[in-house]
Amino acid sequence: MKVLITGANGQVGWELQRALAPLGEVVALSHAQLDLANADAIRQALRHAAPDLIVNAAAYTAVDRAEEEPALAQAVNGDAPGILAEEAQRLHAALVHYSTDYVFDGSKGAPYEEIDATNPRSVYGATKLAGEKAISAVDCAHLILRTSWVYGARGKNFLLTMQRLAREREELRVVDDQHGAPTWSRMLAEATASIVSQCLHQGTVADRLRDKGGLYHLSAAGQTTWFGFASAIVAQGEKLPRMTPITTADYPLPAARPAYSVLANDKIARHFGIRLPDWQHSLGQCLELN
Repeated sequence: MKVLITGANGQVGWELQRALAPLGEVVALSHAQLDLANADAIRQALRHAAPDLIVNAAAYTAVDRAEEEPALAQAVNGDAPGILAEEAQRLHAALVHYSTDYVFDGSKGAPYEEIDATNPRSVYGATKLAGEKAISAVDCAHLILRTSWVYGARGKNFLLTMQRLAREREELRVVDDQHGAPTWSRMLAEATASIVSQCLHQGTVADRLRDKGGLYHLSAAGQTTWFGFASAIVAQGEKLPRMTPITTADYPLPAARPAYSVLANDKIARHFGIRLPDWQHSLGQCLELN
């Protein structure tokens, strides 16, 4: 099997290279090698590589900047996944794509299931939802994995930001009224590899995902707030700044966030036997290894 990974230098893409390597030949393309805002470049890269599996780990993830750059966010998050799906169908390949809890508005107050109505509150969320719909419209063999609050030991993410700020400041003021499930990028990559491996044992990935593919939620177990997440990160550091919980209104940002975006993961457990560990356990492992 030949696998093409986009977003190779991102926190999920980097982990995917290691996780998928035992399953076949991996071609990993960074943003410099493949800009998803360039439709022609996507088609050319896919036709040249001719993979059996495309794993799209690239995205426009700057949630607040997306409010100022909606066209670019739409090109990368909304349009590119549809082009990848078209090329996957043309190659008789499968597509794995990652989406976000920010497709929901946060009003449910209970873990969101795949069948729940979407209502994104930001350009970022809206463009990610557009990407989901673009893939579904093509109807290639695909797997869309919605996840939440992704962090890792590289890239730009909340974990690394809090570690830096804890070293620099005496006090950290962090929002305590948004609820979600921090999810380690390595857990996402390993779960993806597990699903791909299961498919390979039963035929080709494309054949199996035509039967069992579609939309799934995949996030860490448990839930917390950004303040709870930050407190757990800082507690493992050498310097302990004063931690102060604040409200979303105390820290206004250009893009609105859902107040509650915990995802229910029962469907992926039923279909693929996958349940990610509790967020605190995974965070401990990530900090211990890095």
